[in-house]
Amino acid sequence: MLTKNLYFTMNYMYYCLAFFLSSFLVFKLVFQRSRNLPPSPFGFPIIGHLHLVSKPPMHKVLAILSNKCGPVFTLKLGSRNIVAVCSLSAAEECYIKNDIVFANRPQSIFVHYWSYNYAAFLFAPYGHLWRTLRRFSVTELFSRSCLDRSAAISEEVRTLVRLILSKVSDDGAKKVDLNYFFTITSLNVIMKMNAGKKWVEEEKAACIDSGKQCIEDVQKIFPSNPGTTVLDFFPFLKWFGYRGEEESVIKVYKERDEFLQGLIEEVKRKETSSVTSNPAEGVKDQTTVIGSLLALQKSDPELYTDEVVKGTMATLYLAGVDTVDFTTEWAMTFLLNHPERLERVKAEIDREVGHERLVQESDLPKLRYVRCVVNETLRLYPPAPLLLPHAPSEDCIVGGYKIPRGTIVMVNAWAIHRDPKLWEDPESFKPERFEGLNNEGEKQGFIPFGIGRRACPGNHMAMRRVMLALAALIQCFEWERVGKELVDMSIVDALISVQKAKPLEAICTPRPFTTTLISPP
Repeated sequence: MLTKNLYFTMNYMYYCLAFFLSSFLVFKLVFQRSRNLPPSPFGFPIIGHLHLVSKPPMHKVLAILSNKCGPVFTLKLGSRNIVAVCSLSAAEECYIKNDIVFANRPQSIFVHYWSYNYAAFLFAPYGHLWRTLRRFSVTELFSRSCLDRSAAISEEVRTLVRLILSKVSDDGAKKVDLNYFFTITSLNVIMKMNAGKKWVEEEKAACIDSGKQCIEDVQKIFPSNPGTTVLDFFPFLKWFGYRGEEESVIKVYKERDEFLQGLIEEVKRKETSSVTSNPAEGVKDQTTVIGSLLALQKSDPELYTDEVVKGTMATLYLAGVDTVDFTTEWAMTFLLNHPERLERVKAEIDREVGHERLVQESDLPKLRYVRCVVNETLRLYPPAPLLLPHAPSEDCIVGGYKIPRGTIVMVNAWAIHRDPKLWEDPESFKPERFEGLNNEGEKQGFIPFGIGRRACPGNHMAMRRVMLALAALIQCFEWERVGKELVDMSIVDALISVQKAKPLEAICTPRPFTTTLISPP
């Protein structure tokens, strides 16, 4: 009797479960159609589609889902709705046709602390503060005239060559860790822009162990791609004491804040000392981010607060270190795996620059094939394969679907860059596809820096840094792979895996004139 009752009980439970799931699916389909929302794959109650995106890389998962759901589709992650955009036309509809509606960023715990409560231009909501800081970044940080006046990039590229030469000059040919040297260079460029000094002095960088310790120290307070926390999607977990991730974010924030505030106080002390010694002079150095913003702070202290200064500095570390390293590493990887293209790059540099001096920033417009190589690298491996997310300020229509206000919208640049409708043989490395374009290398469907009014304002600086470092290394050294096998960098397909990946190593041999190129004038 007990067995029979158990059998009927289990059957009843199965029927109830089947009825519940069927009702849920019917309700979801009817509700979704009535609201004309983008299509969505099957999801579970509460967690939604978390099971589909739990394994990175997310941009590849979304590209696969777009083949089933279409170029615009919805995912539900806990309490948040995400719309994935995997076609160029839909991306342009979002960020060009409806650019003002999509000019806001979604909020998250990480962004809140990183940006000093959204005081940084990268994450600030669309409005007066964002427009003011955007104007400052375009005119004072990343304009061509400002970059031309700054010697930070060219000086650190020269240091990069000296550091590598010091490791290989005695032996003639030696294996070098390019990831290490690229990271040191980027840290020093950004530190010079922020505070006018190096992060790692050349003597310390020459000692690999000391240099790597400096890199570890900075990665603790400026993680490469911290992303979001589970509390962003399941805020109710706070009720159960699940605060470990937020506490970790706060701990890093406090360490970062102490470091950045120390830099500000250092500049303020120099200003006070300068005014005391020569009241008529005051502070003349406004070539750094801190100096420029502190000067503006005097005229408008309510807008240019210390939090705005620190948020701007933090943004430069977030957007200007690993992104450039990632691209430079991949460009070298492609050239090592395609020696015929490496020879073409070297021939162009030898022809346009020669052997009498080190390549300069003014030479870059002439190095058209170098730009093609960098563009093709950015196409295949954009450092942000999912462009920074946006959140519409009101309901709007994209691709014929309704996108509700506040939805997280993510454009999959990685998928667009590999769309066979836009690119011939999209999986292959073919720098020649960018030949014949203007000097900016503009091409339809090429969006590594985003599109619309919130596109990355630092694209010119990023291209300048990658091209100059790449050109200098190829001008000064002969390069070849370690062993006969192709260099395998497949694990490094997004910034989230940079710190976990093995370093890029190559055999380096100085060219006969390298020492002369980097000698003081």
